[in-house]
Amino acid sequence: MTRQPHHRRRPITVLSLLLLVMAVTLGPTPSSAAGTDWWNPVARPAPDSQIGVTGEPFKGTNSQGEVRGFVDAHNHIMANEAFGGRLICGKPFSEAGVADALKDCPEHYPDGSLAIFDFITNGGDGKHDPDGWPTFKDWPAYDSLTHQQNYYAWVERAWRGGQRVLVNDLVTNGVICSVYPFKDRSCDEMTSIRLQAKLTYDMQAYIDKMYGGTGKGWFRIVTDSEQARSVIEQGKLAVILGVETSEPFGCKQVLDIAQCDKEDIDAGLDELYDLGVRSMFLCHKFDNALCGVRFDEGSLGTAINVGQFLSTGTFWQTEKCTGPQHDNPIGGAAAPSAEEELPAGVEVPSYDDDAQCNKRGLTELGEYAVRGMMQRKMMLEVDHMSVKATGRALDIFESESYPGVLSSHSWMDLNWTERVYGLGGFIAQYMHGSEGFSAEADRTKALREKYDVGYGYGTDMNGVGGWPAPRGADASNPVTYPFRSTDGGSVIDKQTTGSRTWDLNTDGASHYGLVPDWIEDIRKVGGQDVVDDLFRGAESYLDTWGASEGHKAGVNLAKGAPASASSSESNPFTSYAPGRAVDGNADTRWASDWSDDQWLRIDLGSTSTVKRVTLEWERAYGKSYRVEVSTDGTTWQSVWATTAGDGGLDTARFNGVPARYVRIHGLDRGTDWGYSLYEVGVYSS
Repeated sequence: MTRQPHHRRRPITVLSLLLLVMAVTLGPTPSSAAGTDWWNPVARPAPDSQIGVTGEPFKGTNSQGEVRGFVDAHNHIMANEAFGGRLICGKPFSEAGVADALKDCPEHYPDGSLAIFDFITNGGDGKHDPDGWPTFKDWPAYDSLTHQQNYYAWVERAWRGGQRVLVNDLVTNGVICSVYPFKDRSCDEMTSIRLQAKLTYDMQAYIDKMYGGTGKGWFRIVTDSEQARSVIEQGKLAVILGVETSEPFGCKQVLDIAQCDKEDIDAGLDELYDLGVRSMFLCHKFDNALCGVRFDEGSLGTAINVGQFLSTGTFWQTEKCTGPQHDNPIGGAAAPSAEEELPAGVEVPSYDDDAQCNKRGLTELGEYAVRGMMQRKMMLEVDHMSVKATGRALDIFESESYPGVLSSHSWMDLNWTERVYGLGGFIAQYMHGSEGFSAEADRTKALREKYDVGYGYGTDMNGVGGWPAPRGADASNPVTYPFRSTDGGSVIDKQTTGSRTWDLNTDGASHYGLVPDWIEDIRKVGGQDVVDDLFRGAESYLDTWGASEGHKAGVNLAKGAPASASSSESNPFTSYAPGRAVDGNADTRWASDWSDDQWLRIDLGSTSTVKRVTLEWERAYGKSYRVEVSTDGTTWQSVWATTAGDGGLDTARFNGVPARYVRIHGLDRGTDWGYSLYEVGVYSS
């Protein structure tokens, strides 16, 4: 046996000891399960937040080949970079560690006296303990709208608890930025959107480093539905970029004059697509050159109406609603701090109680943007759009059978739920308290069963919305810790960051890490069926996305076909001949005499299967009319009819029938004029 030489231990200098201590306390710490548990990082920054979840995240698909998991269809991870960078305090990650990420805005120290937006949104004087890490005495909290809720480790806990899709809406508002006194960056909306997109990719890289390199982390930004499916099948979180901003591509309006054109829209959509954005809002909070908005209520609505004036030179304008759908009512609640920003002598107008609809709908430029999104296979968010704008957007999608419509956080008129599902779209509900969320889920359950779809939630965290309050430890059915994840494979305990431990029963949904706890609360209150519908959300969201990507415009069998009519309005300067309704030109039209019982007949040239007819009415529309078909031009069959036509763009869908001839038969006019159609489309799909 050979003796090993004895090595003397080298002396450790004070400097090297300090470096060792810093490496242990501030540097990455090896995982106790490194190399064996794929869901745990190889190295995590220390100190850092705890996750509070044990067990392997589920992977793969179910027995039907469907992905599983929850969908947050509306979140704002990078909102701290919006509004000038000082409205939402704290960051979702920092290379310098948790203490740097989770700290308050500078002006909030020492006691929150200058937390202006905090007391505007939360009442009181805004005073609070500004310290985040490690004590977190006053924030994050369910009713604090100005502090970071999306720290990366909290998002990790939501993923570990079963979430598999997260839509990160890049968000900002130039006017709010300009009037807020604290800012450290540009108020240009597109500049902020670009920065937030970049930082989302930076966050992905930050997490990847913990897992050993590029592509190895659980936070995966995806740009198509198949990529998303692959990520979810690996048990990871698919992150999709969206945009929610008030003046996209610079498309504001000033005194009702658009400040953008079609070239700006094309360039803007192309840029966003290149950034990885796949869904977006066309308007948010303020009317713009694309569409009118769905109003906010109360004092917040008054404040936003002031912002609308400062941005556009006009206040919201209302009218009586023409159908059961309506925008949010505008109350007379004062917002003194906001109203002080108005020029001398200018006041917020009062509104009639029975006028709850925005006069502004989808503009010509807005329609161009909608069709541009369809061409790029992007999904349209209809929340925040006025009833008039949403109705027109749904008309366009129905005319093209385009499924890419999303309602991500309870702002769409609920009367249109079936229209969205009928198109193949996806719906998520705002992160309300478990009682309210469960009640609304139950109200729409029959429709989900009819269309065989799952459900989603929109947390809107960092989105200045407010979140579920605590139900109290004395509730009859509180969340009991620890509990099992919905799939049964993980155990979820209370979440601790620093020296603070959160309990949903007593703290409410204070930050993103409490999403699994909130889902467990829904199970306690609303039952397993609600949670099961939510667990099907990932599959349904990707169904909508995939169908949008695969959409092909149908062939219009009527374009250029011979047409005849019962009559045509006579005009010495303009032709209103029947062929004008099938010439492919949206600026020409057929118009009948000013009497009822008129018809327009189109000869398709040969017999084809017909399933869908679209009608773009001029102001002289049909209130009661039928769509009729024939194979010989003599015997006619009615395949679709209405007695409640309201003009605009109508789509008649019916079971496929053989037809060579299609006839639009007007029975009752909607005006004193005749019947007038810009374009009629006939489709086999």
